[in-house]
Amino acid sequence: MTGLWDILLGPFAEFAFMRRALVATLALAISAAPLGVFLTLRRMSLLGDALSHAVLPGVAIGFMLFGLSLPAMALGGVAAGLLVAALAGAVSRATTLKEDASLAAMYLLALAVGVTLISRQGSQLDLLHILFGSALGVDSPGLLLVAGVASVSLLLLAALYRGFVLETFDPVFLATASTRGGGGWGWQRGWFWQQVFLMLVVINLVAGFQTLGTLMAVGLMMLPAVSARLWHDSLAAQLLNASVQAAIAGVAGLLLSYHLDTPSGPTIIGCAGVLYGLSLVFAPGGWLPQIFKRPHRVA
Repeated sequence: MTGLWDILLGPFAEFAFMRRALVATLALAISAAPLGVFLTLRRMSLLGDALSHAVLPGVAIGFMLFGLSLPAMALGGVAAGLLVAALAGAVSRATTLKEDASLAAMYLLALAVGVTLISRQGSQLDLLHILFGSALGVDSPGLLLVAGVASVSLLLLAALYRGFVLETFDPVFLATASTRGGGGWGWQRGWFWQQVFLMLVVINLVAGFQTLGTLMAVGLMMLPAVSARLWHDSLAAQLLNASVQAAIAGVAGLLLSYHLDTPSGPTIIGCAGVLYGLSLVFAPGGWLPQIFKRPHRVA
């Protein structure tokens, strides 16, 4: 019993940095994973990955001006992510390119610019910290940032839930219903829901960059969400399942990182990947149930 305590609970009971990492990871799990569910339902799964790269130039500029100041890097990341998303939308409306193509071009350029800026201004360690994060290095200001973003994200998601659902499943009806109100408000209403949703995605990615890094933050958003779709058909169940899987991956990843002395961010995402692999095999929408559902030919 003592050995089990030392393995599972001892690190969190003994070390304050482990408790801070745990709270930050659980906060991200319950706020970011539901957004990943909406991204998968909108068939915009790669948008989260693109935006996680797009925040890097803003983080880099904040780092260049103020050093490792979390508020400065967070504000720069939010501004850069929203700017890249807006530019990609403007390019798709002004040219024949689809928005996903323009976004892919924008985020690759943003990633290159961000890495270049950090490499010129900081050390290799600074670059690795920003790209891959360190959940075990979360300090009190970082914890407050993550908790604040998670709280705001959950409150907005709850308050605007019906609009997000309608815009996800039937945007034409939303636009039509809004237009009937007069003044061509339908297009603006659809634009409003999309921009608010993108803002929530960006701020969650920025909140996750200190613990998971700009390259890893999207993993806790998307992997549990994709896994949840294999288990459930209803939206409410998917949202709950995604948060639970993200929380399990976060706790397991922190413990493995502590005991095996591995990087915390990649270890957490690796645990989420293991849950995804199990879902691929055993979930109702996975491989084994589909095999048993197939009709067997009678000779």
